[in-house]
Amino acid sequence: MTRARLTAPMLLLALLLGGCASLDPEARFEPIKTQAQQHLNKDLQWARSPQERQAIQDRVHELLQAPLSAEQAVQLALLNHRGLQAQLHQLGIADAAFVQATRLPNPGISLGRFKREQELEIERGLHFNLMSLFSSNSRARLADLQTQALQREIGQQVLKVAAEARRAYWMAVAAQQLQQYSQQVMDAAEAGAELAQRMSTVGNVTKLRLAREQSFYADAALGLAHAEMESRSRQEALIRALGLWGESLALLKLPERLPDLPSQTKELPEVERLAIAQRLDVQEAKKSVQARAAQLGLTRSTRFINVLDLGLASNRSNLDATQTGFELSLELPVFDWGEARLAHAEASYMQSLERTAYIAIKARSEAREAYSQYRSAFDIARHYRDEVLPLRKRISEENLLLYNGMFISTFELLADARAQISAVAAAIAAQRDFFVAEAALNQALIGPLTSPTLPLSAPSSAAAEAGAGH
Repeated sequence: MTRARLTAPMLLLALLLGGCASLDPEARFEPIKTQAQQHLNKDLQWARSPQERQAIQDRVHELLQAPLSAEQAVQLALLNHRGLQAQLHQLGIADAAFVQATRLPNPGISLGRFKREQELEIERGLHFNLMSLFSSNSRARLADLQTQALQREIGQQVLKVAAEARRAYWMAVAAQQLQQYSQQVMDAAEAGAELAQRMSTVGNVTKLRLAREQSFYADAALGLAHAEMESRSRQEALIRALGLWGESLALLKLPERLPDLPSQTKELPEVERLAIAQRLDVQEAKKSVQARAAQLGLTRSTRFINVLDLGLASNRSNLDATQTGFELSLELPVFDWGEARLAHAEASYMQSLERTAYIAIKARSEAREAYSQYRSAFDIARHYRDEVLPLRKRISEENLLLYNGMFISTFELLADARAQISAVAAAIAAQRDFFVAEAALNQALIGPLTSPTLPLSAPSSAAAEAGAGH
């Protein structure tokens, strides 16, 4: 009889545990994968086995067979970024924690053997925490909200990796193109310095003209060194963003120049509303408030009764009949009335409300700023393309006619060629600024900005700047 009475509760507990959630990390990953496809139109994979890792490596090798485009760079980063893969493994940890939170704690047993003269008493007990049973639904909801928060956090990390890869790509391509133009400035300066030196030897050039040409040559050499350093630095930043190393690193190739500007810009009159509706950080903040509210409700319901144990007992003696029954243990709120836990939960809830308001204000401002810089960058780049470069080309053609008619000197023609190269370098920088600003705008509409947009400026090449004054 005693054994049957003890077995029945154990069977009941087994049935309860059998209905709990099971491990399924792939289900946790699926919303993030869908989000990457929806917002970025890119494939996201989670390497959980050597075979899946090899499949990713094969895809990376395939993407590196030709010069990368911006979209291919983003796809490569999402597949190959080891930091992102480490974050994805956090889903497995969270899934295990969720399953653990939804399962009831194991029951406890107690055994006792007592002897008094001829009397031998054996006591057996089965104990179970009733509060765990009563609060199981609340704990399951809270664990689910926490898992969803992690999914949104990793979703933002996916967007961050994509944004950094896109920005690093544009900066690397532009730096490589500016390096090529700096080399042209260097070649022109070297030709001018050599010509001035030869003409100075026969007395056809003043010392002032010779010093100017030699000064420009020195500035051009310094500008080329800076451009080469900038190009190497930007390429390394791109390599880090793409997660390349070893054989994959040797396969990396970039196009020789930036793509052409689009015919027109995007029209986004409701950019703030789009940001509030789409941004993942705003959605995460709203969900965080809901989680804090659920936690606050659970804290209030268990403020006074936090420990409640139910025990089944069976006492057997060789002199008396077996005693069976149960015992209930309750924590008395003598020293801790739970007001500290309640105050903590209420403060956390209010903190979440204020953080949500802050994130919404920040999202609106970042969206407005990103759209403004996007439009300004396009206007500046278009001005270089439609106004500055055609004028410089026209001036160069007229100067060539004057030179052929022997109305201007060789040095004046070289100075004009240097000025034209400087204008082209400035146009490249403006074109780069536009693509970086476009990437920042796309990021501002779906997630927080991870890096500031590039300030609208002239090219950084010292040789290009020097060319404007000669």
